[in-house]
Amino acid sequence: MLLAIDTATHTMSLALHDGAELVLERTWHTFQNHTVELAPAVHEVLEQAGQPQLTAMAVSIGPGTYTGLRVGVALAKAMASARELPLVGLSTLAILAASQSPFQGTLVGVVQAGRSRIVTASYQWRKGHWQPKTEMELKSWQDLLAGIESTSLLTGEIDADGRVAIQHAQEQGKPITLAAAASRLRRAGYLAEEAWRRLRSDPGDYPAAIITPIYLKTKDSP
Repeated sequence: MLLAIDTATHTMSLALHDGAELVLERTWHTFQNHTVELAPAVHEVLEQAGQPQLTAMAVSIGPGTYTGLRVGVALAKAMASARELPLVGLSTLAILAASQSPFQGTLVGVVQAGRSRIVTASYQWRKGHWQPKTEMELKSWQDLLAGIESTSLLTGEIDADGRVAIQHAQEQGKPITLAAAASRLRRAGYLAEEAWRRLRSDPGDYPAAIITPIYLKTKDSP
C-alpha cells in the first residue's frame, strides 16, 4: 500500500493506493493550518483503511507555500525513514499533469505563487504519459498567455485574475481551453498513481533522505 501526501499549497490531499486501485482519498482546502491538520488527518485515513501495511510513500515537493511544503515533506520523510520505505517526490505541476487525459496539444499547469505571480510549466503527451515540454517558471498571467500560440489546455490553480486574463486571451483568438474545475483540483490520488508508475518503470531505492522541497524565486529575489 502506498500513502501519498500533498500539502504544497492551500489544497491538502491524502490518498492510499494499493497499486491497482485507489483505496481511499481525502482532499480539502486549508489556510495556513497544515501543521495542525496534517498528522491527525493521516492518522484518520490510516485508521479508516484498517491500518494497512505501507510499502511505499509519495509526497508533493512543490513549488508551493513555504509552510505547506515544509510540513508535508517533513512528515513524509519521517514516516518513510522510520519504516524504511521508498519515498517518491513529485512536483505539484507533474501531479496536475497526471490528472489530465491525453490529447493533441500542449498541457499547461499552473500553481499560485503569490504577489500576482504563478508557477507554470508545459507538457506534451509522449510514450503513454505527460512529459515536460518546458522548465518550471515564475510568470505573470499576461506573460504566460502571450506566449501561447498552439492549442493548449490550462489546468491547476486559476484565480479570479487568471480567469479574467484567460477569457480576454480567448476573445483575442488564443487557442486556449480551461480544464473543468473538478479536473483542475490537485489530488493525492493522481500523485499516488504517478508514484506507482515511476516505481514500476524505474525500480530503485528512492531514499527519503534525498527528498527536498522546490522553492522558486524571482530573478531579483535575494
